[in-house]
Amino acid sequence: MDSKGRIVSVKGHIIEVEFETKPPIAHDVLVLEKDSSVKMEVFSSSSNVTFNCISLSPTKKLHRGAVVINTGESIKIPVGTSVLGRIMDIFGRPQDGNGEISVTEYRPIFGSDVSFGEVVVPKNVLETGIKAIDFFAPILKGGKVGLFGGAGVGKTVLLTEVIHNIVILNKEKSVSVFTGVGERTREGQELYESLKETKTLAQVALIYGAMGENPTVRFRTATAGVALAEYFRDVHNKDVLFFIDNIFRFAQAGYELATLMNTIPSEGGYQATLPTEMASFHERLVSSKNGSITSIEAIYVPSDDLTDSAVQSIFPYLDSNVILSRSVYQEGRFPAIDLLSSTSSALSEEVVGVSHFKALITSQNLLKKAVSLERIVSLVGESELSPDDQKAYKRARLIRNYMTQNFFVTETQTGKKGKRIPLADTVHDVNEVLDGKYDDYPPETFLYIGSIKESLTGIA
Repeated sequence: MDSKGRIVSVKGHIIEVEFETKPPIAHDVLVLEKDSSVKMEVFSSSSNVTFNCISLSPTKKLHRGAVVINTGESIKIPVGTSVLGRIMDIFGRPQDGNGEISVTEYRPIFGSDVSFGEVVVPKNVLETGIKAIDFFAPILKGGKVGLFGGAGVGKTVLLTEVIHNIVILNKEKSVSVFTGVGERTREGQELYESLKETKTLAQVALIYGAMGENPTVRFRTATAGVALAEYFRDVHNKDVLFFIDNIFRFAQAGYELATLMNTIPSEGGYQATLPTEMASFHERLVSSKNGSITSIEAIYVPSDDLTDSAVQSIFPYLDSNVILSRSVYQEGRFPAIDLLSSTSSALSEEVVGVSHFKALITSQNLLKKAVSLERIVSLVGESELSPDDQKAYKRARLIRNYMTQNFFVTETQTGKKGKRIPLADTVHDVNEVLDGKYDDYPPETFLYIGSIKESLTGIA
């Protein structure tokens, strides 16, 4: 506590501090001598004796010449079972209006990576009950999943449905950590109310850094969420479900900070440190011999451009990619998943089984053929296709419509009861469609049904 520095300049949320003796190290938290509630974190060095710090508090009390004290510690968050069912920020302050969070243990948000010898490679499929995901992009227990989509195509709704379905089915052994990074406060409130209604809130810890927060808080909220997930994995030996909405906002917050520090951007326009930041985030989300962390990330795609540098920096770490399509959304098929673009490393005979794998390959070939026939149909009509092409085109439409689904979390908006479909039923139904069992049925009858046997009277 005896290491003191002096503020040299304040540029937005970037504070340059000079230390003549006992320089700080990266991630050390500095506090204002006259008001310890004003905090900043050492981010990088700007010279031998000056350091760029990112503000964790409002900067109105900061000025040139003000004295700061190095605490010698990084940001710490409260951990323990008492954080389950609560919303907090990166400082452990409650955000749900339910009083203080009773905790006795705090952990730094910057942890050490799991050694290679301790890492367990995911091999088992984790069912979500969502047909399109389980069939075309199955989630691996202990793996990483990305839900990619532009504005307003249903990323948060899909993420919330996954939370609802998986958390309910894994109450005994698993806990969930939801990290809200740079998203709307309204969406966080809706998720909180949804978890309360479904009686799953007690299994979920929520940590928010909303859109209105300064970029430092948004940037570090993602790291704090990871630290919380690591705690439940390592100390309580739990299978942790880690949800983050939205990982793009993490990259965006880092870009804002880099811009304020006048660093030279990369060729794609983002901060040059973006790949390192993504690596340090994702490499901590691994499964070990103690427990697993299954990471499910919503990823905003600016202008629906999947080639955006921030989006591309996330792809290498994911086991499953679920791509949401605006054209599918506009056609009225929900969830608006692009069935051909979505994929998973779990799609092999060894992991999903022979029946699922063969049905998947056949379905993908059929859907690709239907795409090539779309232009012909739009010009001259389906009746002008050859008999074989008509059959293929109709079966592809049946599969596309079958993959639509009513969600539990949208029951109040749609008035339609949500459905959860076991993977075995989905594979069985798709195989029957491919075999031609439902060739005489209009494709419209397959919209928003559950399993075929339960939904279409007299078919099976």
